Amino acid sequence: AIGATNFIQPGDVLTLAAPYDVDSGDGAKIGNIFGVALGDAASGADCEFKVNGVWDILAVTADTFSVGASVYWDNDAKKCTSTSSGNELIGVATVAKTNGETTVRVRLNGFLI
Repeated sequence: AIGATNFIQPGDVLTLAAPYDVDSGDGAKIGNIFGVALGDAASGADCEFKVNGVWDILAVTADTFSVGASVYWDNDAKKCTSTSSGNELIGVATVAKTNGETTVRVRLNGFLI
């Protein structure tokens, strides 16, 4: 048991308002938090988002990643990208991704972005 009386939760799943319509498994940026939706939700509706772990997330098809490469979130395209400029670092690739693949396997950094 946690000894401190002010402990709320581990914080790896957060209930937040969806910033746009999301389907289960979609990545989303909510303020400075990035997470993966654990269910479907309409824009503005509460949804549980997992902020850590390893996920296959939609990515820019032409982008390539080597194992350990930085993965960024393009909030306009709602996809992962290898382009850092104007995008937020969300984690690292755990499997190489080649041109033509539509997802990247990413270990979320679990940090606020």
